[in-house]
Amino acid sequence: MPMLAREFESRYRLNLTELDETYLASFFTGMRNGTIKRKDGKEYKSTGDYVKEMKAFWHWHMKSNHKKGIEIKNITQDLDKSQDKPDWVYLTEEQIRQLTNESNHKYEALIWFLFDTGIRAPTELVNVKVSDFHNDFKELAIREEASKTFGRRIKLMICSKTIKEYVKQNKFEPEDYIFNIDPSSTNRYLKRLAKRVLGEKLSPAGQKYSDLTMYDFRHNSCCYWLPRYKSESALKYRFGWKKSDKIHYYSELLGMRDTISEDDMLIDITKTEIEQKLQKAEKEKELMQEQLTTLQRQVAKIGELTKHLYLKVLPQKEMELF
Repeated sequence: MPMLAREFESRYRLNLTELDETYLASFFTGMRNGTIKRKDGKEYKSTGDYVKEMKAFWHWHMKSNHKKGIEIKNITQDLDKSQDKPDWVYLTEEQIRQLTNESNHKYEALIWFLFDTGIRAPTELVNVKVSDFHNDFKELAIREEASKTFGRRIKLMICSKTIKEYVKQNKFEPEDYIFNIDPSSTNRYLKRLAKRVLGEKLSPAGQKYSDLTMYDFRHNSCCYWLPRYKSESALKYRFGWKKSDKIHYYSELLGMRDTISEDDMLIDITKTEIEQKLQKAEKEKELMQEQLTTLQRQVAKIGELTKHLYLKVLPQKEMELF
């Protein structure tokens, strides 16, 4: 709120309680379209957060005055508190492979791990221990106490072998943290790497490749897994989300939901389910074959009995004719 108070005082010579709808609408519209900029000349990227602050303050102002018998008009009810969609660095799988090819083994493991898991970096990332891996490094448990939302156990479909080799090469013990890194220096390395390999052009998500950070891999991981999961609930579980708004954002941004095909679903993450269905179908086929064989035997047996009865009855009928 102090920043907003200073801005309103500077622009309109008014304190917060003297504002009306016209001033608020003009100010926050300017923040969103870029005509009102920060002191460093850059555009605001979280206008929705400032709107929420203003709404919270004004509701408190209304409530305080109501206790005194003074009714204050709600001038914030029409303000849009939705979040602006942030720019970030979008990478294709091939571009990620180009980056890892130019990295040392530590950063190769880190990049593939970030892309595969979509783990929050640095908060969840720096808390991963060797003991958090299961099933021969094919699964990762993100502990409850390390997660922003909830603990979860996910499958490693891309980086399993690389991480296993990385842990073995560094001779890590079960309680060792596998990425004991400094986030700032790691992000500086990624920026230099991306600039050298991919240049400074804008990526499809609006941010320059040379601005790459660890958190961009979480965005890219979601874009990769989105068309490969059958349900939103499964995808939300993998990424530790409680709401679906992030999924809808990525779908809208890249137009991915309309491109999902049956072939997209036939990847490792669904192989187990597909194999189970095939095994079930195979068992049903075997059962039907057994039933058919039994039926054929019964028919053959009935045929033999019929023939036996026919041969037994026929001589008696011939005797009766004489």
